[in-house]
Amino acid sequence: MQLSETHLVQKLEKPIRFQEYAVGIFKTIPTKSGIKKAIKKGLVFIDGTLATTSKYVADGEKIELFESENSSSFERLELDIEVLFEDDYLAIVYKPAGILVSGNKFVTIANGLSQNLKKSTLYDAVKPQPIHRLDYPTSGLLLIGKTSTAIATLGKLFIDKEIQKTYFAITIGKMKPAGIIDLLIDEKKSHTDFEVLETVISERFEFLNFVKLLPKTGRRHQLRKHVFAIGNPILGDKEYFLEDKILNGKGLFLHAATLDFIHPFTKEKISITKELPKKFVKIFPGF
Repeated sequence: MQLSETHLVQKLEKPIRFQEYAVGIFKTIPTKSGIKKAIKKGLVFIDGTLATTSKYVADGEKIELFESENSSSFERLELDIEVLFEDDYLAIVYKPAGILVSGNKFVTIANGLSQNLKKSTLYDAVKPQPIHRLDYPTSGLLLIGKTSTAIATLGKLFIDKEIQKTYFAITIGKMKPAGIIDLLIDEKKSHTDFEVLETVISERFEFLNFVKLLPKTGRRHQLRKHVFAIGNPILGDKEYFLEDKILNGKGLFLHAATLDFIHPFTKEKISITKELPKKFVKIFPGF
């Protein structure tokens, strides 16, 4: 057998069975079922002793994962994810434009989290999971839960509108300085506040606006649908657009810039901001 990966157990809040602890510590085996199979095949050792699903792990123990030379291994996803905040409960990461948050594709943010985040030492640690979504062409901040309790609690914070997301977009056409868009989406109440921070004249698009968007609800494609509905689609949007005003090759000019909320476990104020992509600054250099 050949050594594949090694993990050192950090300080634990309370004893935990190895089968639960091991989820997410290995890049090549991200699931509980995969861990069970590896244990059954005799490929996992704890401080030199063959691992069992019932064993409790302790601080400082060395966990080694081997692969048999004639067995197939999981395909590794090599994906560098920028982590802007992390503790045992949650993380905030940056999702570039042009990558899925999750789904049935191999290359997703969700599939790359385990190799980019530290394993939580809490008793209910699970494979890190995104709490909300960003569209494929949208860049910006993504909130991640690292324990089962955190995932449920953070999800409720979103439902209760206790997490404030701030987006920036570049929109097409003349806009009012500020306003509220509350048009129904899929027959459900929706609410977006907007503020135009700067407008420039454009030969091709007449006007381009640098806009701050504050969604108060979280409907699918809400921001894109709302600004399109008032006649000001987002630059680069190929789903919600005006004829003859489609920009190709630059992607969607929508960026989830800031997350603000009270940490539900430590009670500290969390306010994380990710700077604008360069393509925004080229049009509006003042930002």
